Amino acid sequence: MQIERLQSNALVENRLPDGSRVILDPKNETVFALNATAGAAWDACSAPTTLSNVADDMRRSLDPAITDEIAEEALLQLQDKRLVNTSGSSSATRRQFLASLSAVALPLVVALTVSDQKAHAMVARSAAPKPTPPKPKPKPILPFL
Repeated sequence: MQIERLQSNALVENRLPDGSRVILDPKNETVFALNATAGAAWDACSAPTTLSNVADDMRRSLDPAITDEIAEEALLQLQDKRLVNTSGSSSATRRQFLASLSAVALPLVVALTVSDQKAHAMVARSAAPKPTPPKPKPKPILPFL
């Protein structure tokens, strides 16, 4: 399986301390959230590569327990969101993927359009902010006579 990123020059990427990523595609007004496992796969695709190279890079950078099936699942999710292009056939079946699961976090890629994100932000404000009561004026201090 051959893998390469699509339109990576147009994307704005923000790496988070836990290894996850937030990627903005301004052209399509879409925000992608990648967990650390999917982020490691994304990093491994910085140049055209193969599935085995991606899995090796993920093992080095994230966790030695990463399997080829987990790497492939991450790549398939990135492909579903049109972030990478893969060519060649998939070697693993869903059953093989499920059997390969270990303590490693499964890859997760989520997309949300900017307009959807704004709509959710508006809904999250379920009540108008309450005005803060005015602070009482301090009493003047009278000098002792």
